[in-house]
Amino acid sequence: MKIVVIGGSGLIGTQLVDRLSKLGHEVIAASPATGVNTLTGEGLLEALNRTDVVVDVANSPSFEDKAVMNFFEVSGRNLFQVEKKCKIKHHVALSVVGTDRLQESGYLRAKQTQENLIKDSGILYSIVHSTQFFEFLGGIAATATEGGVVRLSSAKIQPIASSDVAAMMADVIVGSPLNDIIEIAGPDQFSLAEIVQLYLQKNNDPRKVTVDNHARYYGAELTDQMLLPGGNARIGKINFDTWYVNQPKKP
Repeated sequence: MKIVVIGGSGLIGTQLVDRLSKLGHEVIAASPATGVNTLTGEGLLEALNRTDVVVDVANSPSFEDKAVMNFFEVSGRNLFQVEKKCKIKHHVALSVVGTDRLQESGYLRAKQTQENLIKDSGILYSIVHSTQFFEFLGGIAATATEGGVVRLSSAKIQPIASSDVAAMMADVIVGSPLNDIIEIAGPDQFSLAEIVQLYLQKNNDPRKVTVDNHARYYGAELTDQMLLPGGNARIGKINFDTWYVNQPKKP
């Protein structure tokens, strides 16, 4: 079948394009770099013509509250307008475990808006809620650092490798629409402060993590279970140590 991956040049998108192509599908990596822009609508009709499945793993270039809301709202409306014209059979989107619980966060409010647009579109869909990626631990540390100290909550987290995300999303993409949300997560739980400290130690980074349960995560103050999936989550195979040893070594 023909599959268009919106955000096909990003971390998850590139892996999905590779996996789905190897399964024998016709896969288009759609992004502004390839002439497809969901914000302006440029190239959408041409890309989605005779397409079976649209996969949306695109992200906003800015996480500022107004900018990110504009991105997901405008992109979603443009995308579904064209998807209806092209009679798309299945829309698959990547979102975040705990989106509905993290509405203090401007980013997660925008993701909730995206999900609402999907559900209201009239197009058969599957939404994949993922926990945080191992690949973003460094970014979390950077945004939480003040004066050389990393302040993070002790809330529980169950991070996942991006390759597991791509593998489980590929299964959803080639399957029948769920018209529902499924959750995916890594195999192990940590506190947020603990896993970031472990990541820094592995990288010989001298920064120390201080537990601060009022520290905000993408703008939201966390409770202990807020970032964890429910009991029916699909669980990835790659733990932190296995993921880490397979990362490209920094020069």
